[in-house]
Formats: sequence, structure tokens, C-alpha cells
Amino acid sequence: MKKIALLALGLMAFSCNSKAQNEKKEKTFAISKTEAEWKAQLTDLQYYVLRQEGTERAFTSELNFNKEKGTYVCAACDTPLFLSVHKFDSGTGWPSFDQEIKGNVAYSTDYKIGYARTEEHCAVCGGHLGHVFDDGPRETTGKRHCINGAALKFIPSEK
Repeated sequence: MKKIALLALGLMAFSCNSKAQNEKKEKTFAISKTEAEWKAQLTDLQYYVLRQEGTERAFTSELNFNKEKGTYVCAACDTPLFLSVHKFDSGTGWPSFDQEIKGNVAYSTDYKIGYARTEEHCAVCGGHLGHVFDDGPRETTGKRHCINGAALKFIPSEK
């Protein structure tokens, strides 16, 4: 009897882990390229961050300390993502913004470090940008969009 119960439990455990649950849902983006095309277009660091969902080392991006007025765009497809007026020094070592340009940033849930985080992607090409947290400036949105500088290009405002 015990053997039958153990066998039944084992079968139930395996049946709960279906192939459909393990497959990552692929989203279609307006700009879609092969991995070879992305590798040819991007630097090694940009490819690691944007296409492999990597994270650059803290305090290594020159954009972290940029105080010029302008627009931060996706390094892969030039989609405007963040405005300099929404940038703030979070002290984390990555460029941080209290809000995105609505409609140009997509969100998903990331469990890579053992708990749920809200991951940000370019809504046009799907490039990984960083994560958004609820510990931003309380006087504005309360959000901290913690973005890899390698995922961004800065376009200064015309003077």
C-alpha cells in the first residue's frame, strides 16, 4: 500500500510539471532581428545587457552621472525611453528615473534571484533595460527605474 501511495505521489509531482509551463512565451516586437544581427550591431556589453538580460557593474556607466538635459533612448533601436527631467541620483550605481515615457517601456516579472521583480524592456525591440522598484522619490511617483547605462544612449536637448 505504501508503495502505491509513493508511486501516486511521484506521478502527481511529475504531472504538475508540464512542458507548457517550462516554455518561455516569446513576445513579438516591432523590431525583430536574429541574434547574429544584434551581435553585429551592439557592443559586447550592450548585447549582454539588452539581449541576454545581463546587468552591468554598478558605478561603471558614464550615464549614471550625466546631468545634461535630453532624452535617454534604447541603445538597440533609438526608441525614447526616459527624459532627463525624471532622472535622479539613487545612489545605487545605475541611472535611475522616477518615470518612463509611457508606452515605450514594457514590463514582465523576473524570478532569476529567487523572488519576483518587475523587469523593464524596450517596448519596440524587447531589449532588457533593468528593473523598477517602489523605493523612488516619494514626492513624485515613488518609483525607481533602475536602468543599465549600457542599454541607453543619451540624446542632448538642442540649446
